[in-house]
Amino acid sequence: MSKPTLKLFIFDMGGVVSRNADVSRTVAAHLGLTLERFSELAGEGFARLITGKISGKEFWEVFSKRSGLQVREDLLARFFKPHREQQVVELVGSLRGKARVVVGTNTIPSHYRIHLERGDYERFDAVYASHLMGLAKPDPDFYRYILHHENCAAEEAVFTDDLPENVQAAALLGIHSFLFTGVSNLKKQIEELQRTEQ
Repeated sequence: MSKPTLKLFIFDMGGVVSRNADVSRTVAAHLGLTLERFSELAGEGFARLITGKISGKEFWEVFSKRSGLQVREDLLARFFKPHREQQVVELVGSLRGKARVVVGTNTIPSHYRIHLERGDYERFDAVYASHLMGLAKPDPDFYRYILHHENCAAEEAVFTDDLPENVQAAALLGIHSFLFTGVSNLKKQIEELQRTEQ
């Protein structure tokens, strides 16, 4: 029986393809809050924002009520200035053509729009964004959704993320999963996997 070929590579966006994706610390400092207090106040609202259940406007309305602060602009968008990891982008380019290469990202509407406007998604065959899917990592259904839409079996897919809980969740489904610690290490892991799959 022949081994399955690798048909799909799923890359996380923030923390893998781009740096400086998490603006929570910057926003907290701007509001005069500790990161812990900001996270506590954002709480469930942020989870709802990531899965598209509320808008950015609604998020800040709820946050303002809970905190007693009047936040009149989308600070999550204002301070979002991601930097492209050029070596990862080059790796994506080298994989395309041999397999499908997609983004699988936990994101919010404003960050998605900014990435879109900057052309950060243009190097990928598709983008699976949590706020449009109504699902977020590490929910197993997040990965199942992508596999279903890509018509791909778990053992034919490779997933890369910088958060251990997201990597573990994908691995439990049988997806080849790598914790991103740097592009050179990721290249080695992919090359080794490709050799074993031949």
